[in-house]
Amino acid sequence: MTPYWLIGAAYILGSIPFGWLIVKARGGQDVRAMGSGNIGAANVIRNAGVFAGALTLILDAGKGYLAVWLAGRYAGGNLRWMMIAAIVAVIGHMFPVWLNFSGGKGVATGLGVFLPICREAVIFAVVLWLLVVAFWRYSSLGSIVAAAAMPVLVYFLYEPRHAPPTYIMEGTILISLLVLWKHRSNMQRLLSGEETRLRAHRNGSRPEKLKK
Repeated sequence: MTPYWLIGAAYILGSIPFGWLIVKARGGQDVRAMGSGNIGAANVIRNAGVFAGALTLILDAGKGYLAVWLAGRYAGGNLRWMMIAAIVAVIGHMFPVWLNFSGGKGVATGLGVFLPICREAVIFAVVLWLLVVAFWRYSSLGSIVAAAAMPVLVYFLYEPRHAPPTYIMEGTILISLLVLWKHRSNMQRLLSGEETRLRAHRNGSRPEKLKK
């Protein structure tokens, strides 16, 4: 029996807006009206503190991992279904029904979905992100570089001396393009020198000016 229900499960998991929920729980504010207006970890760090941001990062990555793990578990380890679940979970995070389809940019969830598929690529992508952020202090730039590099990393690290299946590469490229598309405003601000550098707000109570 084809487990089509996995598509719905992956979307529901991916659409859980952990950043929004965490900031709401801490102070009742809507993180979408703070800073960059994004519900992801970087904006949560800037406006609600490092702990809240780290928790958002872990939960956003975890829901992506869980969606793909469930697909592998209930589809008999079928990689095609795992890749479908990965794509749908990222789409769920970016376009959650609970927030009128206005969600995050898919970085943490994107990393999470690749953990069961190619853990080595995720490790290298995280290292790339850390290096870029350490040198330039732009979380968005690190995310853009990591997203752009992911298809290359998966291609070379999926299995030594063997290229990954075509549907794995196609799914990886699609996820990377979605993440890059969601960062188009960040790219514009980076080019104009108006992008906000990554820094945690001390008390997490004072919202930054909303950037469109």
